[in-house]
Amino acid sequence: MGADPERRFEELYESSYRPLLGYALRRCPDPDDAADVVAETFMVAWRRIEAVPRGDEARLWLFGVARKVLANHRRGERRHEQRTAALRAQLAASPLATELPGEELSRLGQVFRALPEGDRELLALVAWERLSPGEIAKVLGTSANVVRVRLYRARRRFARRLTEAGIHHSRAVAFEGSKL
Repeated sequence: MGADPERRFEELYESSYRPLLGYALRRCPDPDDAADVVAETFMVAWRRIEAVPRGDEARLWLFGVARKVLANHRRGERRHEQRTAALRAQLAASPLATELPGEELSRLGQVFRALPEGDRELLALVAWERLSPGEIAKVLGTSANVVRVRLYRARRRFARRLTEAGIHHSRAVAFEGSKL
């Protein structure tokens, strides 16, 4: 390989990409993870191009880097799994995550879940997060007037679907009182 770092990297990439990808694919359950390992390996090679050995030693060096990248990837996955498990346990113990009691409320939940995603997001931001239309506008990156119009329409669709589901207006009024 020549003295030009860019050319040297290109040659290194051309000669080692497929073997490194095979290495990563055999060790990662997900092809996307394997691609990430290879990309990160070459990123390290680019940053440290002057430290990459010459000749066939370069390929071996890359395998060593890939091995370390893969180990870091696995550690990161384990940390993520541990955090996820801890969060699930925390959420399961939270009074906010408990199921709504009674058949009437579960039907209400079904109607809510059947709304378009945009309607659910708006109604949830108002009812659960207690955000004003102006605050919602900032979250969504739009104007407060647009939020007010969308919120008005979402409330009407929700009320109409509640009526269609046979849920009494007293339940709907209770939700309007909570700004849903």
